[in-house]
Amino acid sequence: MIKLFCMPTLANFIKELRWRGMIHDMTPGTEEQLAKEKTLGYIGFDPTAKSLHIGNLATVMLLVHMQRSGHQPIALVGGATGMVGDPSGKSAERNLLDEDTLRENQAGVRKQLEKFLDFDVAAENQAVLVNNYDWFGKIGFLEFLRDAGKHLTVNYMMAKDSVKKRLETGLSFTEFSYQLLQGYDFYHLYQHHGVKLQMGGSDQWGNITTGTEFIRRKASGDAFALTAPLITKSDGTKFGKSESGNVWLDADMTSPYKFYQFWLNVADDDLSRLLRVFSLKNQEEVEALEQMPNPNEAKRALAEELTTRIHSAEDFENARDASSILFGKAALEKIQRIDERTLLEVFEGLPQETISCSEYEETSNVVDLLSETTHQLVFKSKGEARRMIQQGGVSINKEKIASPEAEANFSLLQNKYLLIQRGKKNHFLVRVED
Repeated sequence: MIKLFCMPTLANFIKELRWRGMIHDMTPGTEEQLAKEKTLGYIGFDPTAKSLHIGNLATVMLLVHMQRSGHQPIALVGGATGMVGDPSGKSAERNLLDEDTLRENQAGVRKQLEKFLDFDVAAENQAVLVNNYDWFGKIGFLEFLRDAGKHLTVNYMMAKDSVKKRLETGLSFTEFSYQLLQGYDFYHLYQHHGVKLQMGGSDQWGNITTGTEFIRRKASGDAFALTAPLITKSDGTKFGKSESGNVWLDADMTSPYKFYQFWLNVADDDLSRLLRVFSLKNQEEVEALEQMPNPNEAKRALAEELTTRIHSAEDFENARDASSILFGKAALEKIQRIDERTLLEVFEGLPQETISCSEYEETSNVVDLLSETTHQLVFKSKGEARRMIQQGGVSINKEKIASPEAEANFSLLQNKYLLIQRGKKNHFLVRVED
C-alpha cells in the first residue's frame, strides 16, 4: 500500500494531473468542484481477468492522486457490468464470463488495488471498494427499463463514439445497453454515497458523460467527468503489451522479472511520459530523471519503483540480480539464490542442450565438456574449444576457465544447470538431468 501524503490544498489534484499530462477531458465545473470541497470520485474496473494490467494502471493512478490530494476515491468492481461487456475500444463482442469466474477475478482486482489505495477505516478519506452487482442483482428487468431506460433516448445513446464505431461490425443489444448500466452506476453512487465525479480513460468519455446526463435528468443533480489520455507508445501502438501479451500485475501471470524487464526496455521517446504517469516522485524529481544524460538510469529508477510497489522490495532485488546474470557481474551466490522460474526466464532464448548426469560425471576435462559431451552446442571441435580457452574467452557459471586441462566438475546452478559463456556475448545453457 502507498503511504499517503496529502497535498496542501484540494485544488492541487488538478494541478498535479496537469503537469503529469494526465488530463484529456473534463466537464465544465469539475476543477471548481474539486477546489471547493472534499469530493468523492470513482473509477470502474470490469473484472474480465483475475488481474489488472499496466494499461489499467494509468487510471488507478488517478485514484491514487485523488486520495493523496485529500479527496475520497471509490473503486467500483463491475460484478454486474462484467457480465455484459463494454464495447468501448473493442472491434468485436467479448466472450461473457460466468459468475464464479467473475467472483474470482473480483477478489484478484481488490487485492491489487489495496497496494495503491488506503482502505484504512481510520483515514478521513479512506478508499472504498464497491461492487455494482450489489445493486443490479436486486433490480428486475422491467423495473430497470421503467426507472432507468426512459431517461435516455436511443438517439442520445447512438451518438456515442463507442456505439458508432461498432455499428459497421455489429453491436448486440447487450453491449448497446452497457452505457445505460454504467450511467446507472454513477446515479446509484451519487444517490447513496454522494459521489460527484467519475474518472477513466479517454475511451470512457461517452459512458461517463452518459452518467452525468442520467443524474441531471433523473435527480436534477450536478455531476462531473474527468478522463486521462490513453497510454500509447510513441509509434501510436497500444502500450502495456509485451511479445507474450499483456503485462499483468499478478506475479503468476507476469513474473516480477519480466515486469522489471518491461520497464527497462521501454523506448527512450516514451520515457518522460511514463515517468509522469506511473511514478509517484514529485515534479522536481521527475524532471531530474528526464534530464539524465543516460536514459537507462531513469528507466532503472522507474523499474525499481514500480516493481517494488507492485510486487515487493525482495522481488525487485531478485529481478535486478537476475538481470545481471548474462551481461553483468552477478556473483555466483546471487545466481544460486534466484528462484528457478526467474533463472529460466533469464535463459529464455539461449541455445540449450540437455545431457544426462552420467554423461556429465564421466567427462574428464573441460574441453570434452564444451565439445563432445554437450553435443557440439558450444564448440564444433576440441581444437576450437582449446584455442578459445587459451585466449581467455570461456567461462562456466561465471568462472573463467584458465586451462584446457581443467577438470569438468563444476557445481550445477539450481543443482541442474551449467551457464556457459563464449566470448563477450554468446551464452549457452546446459541442463543436466538424471
